[in-house]
Amino acid sequence: MTEPSGPPPISVGVRRVDELDLAAPLPDSDPALVERIRAEIAASGPMTFARFMELALYDPEAGYYTRPDTGQGPGRGGDLLTAPEGHPIFGWSIARFLEASWIALDRPDRFVIREHGSGTGALAAAILDGLRRSGSPLLAAAEYQAVDASPARRDALAALLAGAGLADRLRPPDDAPAPGAILANELLDALPVHRVEGGPGGALRERFVVLAANGSLATELGDPSSPALAARLEAEGVRLRPGQPAEVCLAVDRWIGDAATTLERGELLLIDYGDDAASLYRPDRGSTLRAYHRHRVHDAPLVAIGRQDLTSHVDLTAVARAAEAAGLVAIGRTSQARFLAGLEAGELLVGLQTDPEIDLGRYLEARAALVRMLDPRVTGGFAVLGFGRDIAADAVRGFG
Repeated sequence: MTEPSGPPPISVGVRRVDELDLAAPLPDSDPALVERIRAEIAASGPMTFARFMELALYDPEAGYYTRPDTGQGPGRGGDLLTAPEGHPIFGWSIARFLEASWIALDRPDRFVIREHGSGTGALAAAILDGLRRSGSPLLAAAEYQAVDASPARRDALAALLAGAGLADRLRPPDDAPAPGAILANELLDALPVHRVEGGPGGALRERFVVLAANGSLATELGDPSSPALAARLEAEGVRLRPGQPAEVCLAVDRWIGDAATTLERGELLLIDYGDDAASLYRPDRGSTLRAYHRHRVHDAPLVAIGRQDLTSHVDLTAVARAAEAAGLVAIGRTSQARFLAGLEAGELLVGLQTDPEIDLGRYLEARAALVRMLDPRVTGGFAVLGFGRDIAADAVRGFG
């Protein structure tokens, strides 16, 4: 291996997930956050789970994604491992998708890449590094905006890009419509959801967060907080059986609508785990709500509040309907494995064999990471959805 020259390469730590202590106890809930939740319930009555999830994940002071310390969240040393944290080859592949989209828009001088939920910044860094590695002219036109609720994470991303010699491509997030692309990788699964159950006679019930007699948080069933819950399921042809639990994400409509307003022309790219409504709400499926902490997964959302991630499988039918309502046109849908194959991620891996800056260990790490990204039992089965505005579908890479 030779000494690298020029800007330092983007790299990822090599701590293995199986070296983590998966038997460690869950942390205590954030006491101040729990007290705010209790006070709101005491003042306003039973709280929808969507409101509880919003506070647990996005409370400005103590939410899981917004608290000042960034030692939790995605990453090998964090609570879950997403594809961008697995290896930069994921972001290098997305760079190819973005370049094709830029060309399809006739190479505008300004191409705004807005990433929602930028997490550790691994995807942003790898995308820009991928454009640089390939010598893409898009790099000069690219403006990267990290649309993230956490100022601490935005600061960390700025430092990461500065260390890689890419800080000049980063811009503060804004809502001005521009040609470009909107990216959301494993973001929709963390939007707040309502917990519902089928009731007798086809009625719908909703599960609320309440205060137990001893002051602790508990749940109980009640009448739905909004007629939109039953309307969503009815529009999708879903009828829950008595006692069948499920989640409904009403927030996805607003999120896609708001994101679409910033896209003058270009593409919205969504990567996440989920299913069409017919599969998501099968009677044998049950609840998909899960909590993550230090690579452990469980189904107890009322513990470790503010200290663990909460997710639910995405209703892809609702996503498609929301995109259409926002004036976007479906470009394509596939699996992550097929999407990366269409972007020739394997070719990028082969290229590492002759890269003088990559030794055998780093090559094997890249290969193992790509295998995980392609494996349908891991993240290869994730859904990839593309929606566009004023862009030719046949000019976009990855969905072919």
